[in-house]
Amino acid sequence: MVIWPTLTLIGFLVLTALVIAMGTRSTARYEAEQRAAAARPSRARSAAPEAATATALL
Repeated sequence: MVIWPTLTLIGFLVLTALVIAMGTRSTARYEAEQRAAAARPSRARSAAPEAATATALL
């Protein structure tokens, strides 16, 4: 009977394609978030010296 090996192969190929599609989408979203974070200025760096100065005066 050739049907079970054929169904197994088709199932494997479908699941492999699903994993690849999910990984591609997830990677694209991660890279877009990284680019967006790099594009906006960091406010934490500019606020840190002011906080250090304020605590030094106490």
